[in-house]
Amino acid sequence: MADFEIVAEGLRFPEGPVAMPDGSIILTEIANGRITRVYPDGRKETVAETGGGPNGLAMGPDGKLYCCNNGGFEYLESNGYLAPHGIANDYSGGRIERIDIATGKVEILYKSGDFGCVLRGPNDIMFDAHGGFWFTDHGKVDYAKRCHDIVGIFYAKADGSFLEEVVFPSNNPNGVGLSPDGKRLYAAETYTCRLMAFNVIAPGKVDDSAGPGGPGIPLYRPAGYKFFDSLAMEANGNICVATIGECGISVVSPAGELVEFVATDDIFTTNICFGGADMMDAWITLSGSGRLAKTRWKRPGLKLRY
Repeated sequence: MADFEIVAEGLRFPEGPVAMPDGSIILTEIANGRITRVYPDGRKETVAETGGGPNGLAMGPDGKLYCCNNGGFEYLESNGYLAPHGIANDYSGGRIERIDIATGKVEILYKSGDFGCVLRGPNDIMFDAHGGFWFTDHGKVDYAKRCHDIVGIFYAKADGSFLEEVVFPSNNPNGVGLSPDGKRLYAAETYTCRLMAFNVIAPGKVDDSAGPGGPGIPLYRPAGYKFFDSLAMEANGNICVATIGECGISVVSPAGELVEFVATDDIFTTNICFGGADMMDAWITLSGSGRLAKTRWKRPGLKLRY
């Protein structure tokens, strides 16, 4: 990690980094149930207290943050590393929240049961050009009941007027992203360690017949014992997927070829975001050890809609 700068330490399973215009990063601390702003000098301030398990985060068209709240995990702590371990004893339900950065006000935009949808563990989020957003539901593992949720991929409108489960079932999808032209949706499945592609045919709609057994097109799967987490897009269409087990970021081309692997030193490397004037500053969440790292990327990241 010679080329990495550690911007902040002491975070409790950070995820969902969002690069702000002032050079700060707003991220989630899943294990603390809060949204935190990290400044370039490492200073931290609380933006909002959400409770549960704030996970994926994105800036919306109204200048507010949209948060995938998974309802909470239990955790194991060993050798200085924190690891999620099943559903929280005080699980508070999956939901999508809207957060006012200035005031810290948290409102629930969608909860389980709205529009007939079941939300168990919303995970990652990306807005499209139409002001709507895609998000994954990673689901929950309940070790006491020996069960694992069957979940899907959703599309919703930012004003709270529409929520639909577009892809069901999906294999515990985690990271989600859109190609620069908005015509392809990508989802990274954690336990299968597959990167899936979906052809977007209209806002919130995918081609149901595109894949071998439905809408999903298997794009890439690495060898070995690894897991995929969240992802971000490069401006050229490459998909940067956080890879647990191998410790780093797998960069995959739209054709499904591994472009490169950028190694880190944390087994729970969970997410990446891009910012800076040239979009070549990359921030990576090293969640197990509670750190936020920064590096210069070889290629510019995709400038997000909002």
